[in-house]
Amino acid sequence: MSTQLGHVQTSVNNHIGTVTFFHPSSNSLPGAILNELANSITSLAAHPEVRVLILQSEGNKAFCAGASFDELMAIENAEQGLTFFSGFAKVINAMRTCGKLVIARVQGKAVGGGVGLASAADYTFATEQASVKLSELAVGIGPFVVGPAVQRKMGLSAFSQLAIDASSFRSATWALQNGLYASVHATIEEMDEAIMQLANILAASSPEAMGDLKRIFWEGTENWDTLLVERAGVSGRLVLSDFTRNAIQQFKAK
Repeated sequence: MSTQLGHVQTSVNNHIGTVTFFHPSSNSLPGAILNELANSITSLAAHPEVRVLILQSEGNKAFCAGASFDELMAIENAEQGLTFFSGFAKVINAMRTCGKLVIARVQGKAVGGGVGLASAADYTFATEQASVKLSELAVGIGPFVVGPAVQRKMGLSAFSQLAIDASSFRSATWALQNGLYASVHATIEEMDEAIMQLANILAASSPEAMGDLKRIFWEGTENWDTLLVERAGVSGRLVLSDFTRNAIQQFKAK
């Protein structure tokens, strides 16, 4: 699927399903891309030939810059805010309920919602350039929708450090030490080799066993269908504040 700004593409090869997204603004995520990401993950999860999924973005720089500032500024009421932030909820829940294991490929910086995507994967590879930041509080919002995924993956302490110090990047090594990343590599080429090695092993593994493991990994998250939407409502309300409007304008002016 292509939009005027960005696209989502899927492929299936040797039982490996791949979802690739792109946006010219550092792979940021407008609503159309979020919805298509969720739909693509759900579609590949149901594909009879797919045994494992890889989630990745295009380019060799940022993995994902998070929410689209242009769309944030276009939100005019709480209902529109709920709709936009529910896009992140849909993607995370699609990854959560997918009966297949999801590998994330993080080739560069992950900000805000990008950290959420990396956290919602079952196994995340990264490069040494893949520093992380939850920038939401800096613009008056807060990582409410992605928070449960980040906290589940890294624990409350690491999540709160990211959420509170919203202006600072943490290194890929820090993310590895705190459980967000499973493996960090010096180059994209080395990372891709490691990803394909694991993906091919999983593609030859028992689908039933992997599905049972997936359910165990995600035990206790059954309420996320409602929780993440409720959290989207909080962000949708806060994005309307004068503080947030001014902060986003300042970010865009840099």
